[in-house]
Amino acid sequence: MSDDRIFIRDLLARGILGINDWEREQPQDVLLNLTLFCDLRRAGYSDDIADSVNYRTVTKRILALVESSTRYTAEALAEDIAGVCLAEPGVERVRVRLEKPGALRFARSVGIEIERSRDGS
Repeated sequence: MSDDRIFIRDLLARGILGINDWEREQPQDVLLNLTLFCDLRRAGYSDDIADSVNYRTVTKRILALVESSTRYTAEALAEDIAGVCLAEPGVERVRVRLEKPGALRFARSVGIEIERSRDGS
């Protein structure tokens, strides 16, 4: 497995997420930080995006997923996001950090972080 990484920092999306009635009424901000583990050597030599993971494509898919989401838990949404990333050719492993800004009084945000791989480990 490669130690090369593509990272996407502070991606702000809006979607329905939460267990309370008021959380189910209006989309909320969801802050995402993603690390895609992939072998970038080929793209480094060729200078061709076709030899890499197109992070713009991945980002568009994630935004569409979150915007259409009606998940109750951050854990379930993070799993969905990890699945989108792992479906992208070349992504071997992904780390997903999902935060809900302002979800707790006196805290800037609350969130979770998961790491998943193509081989299921």
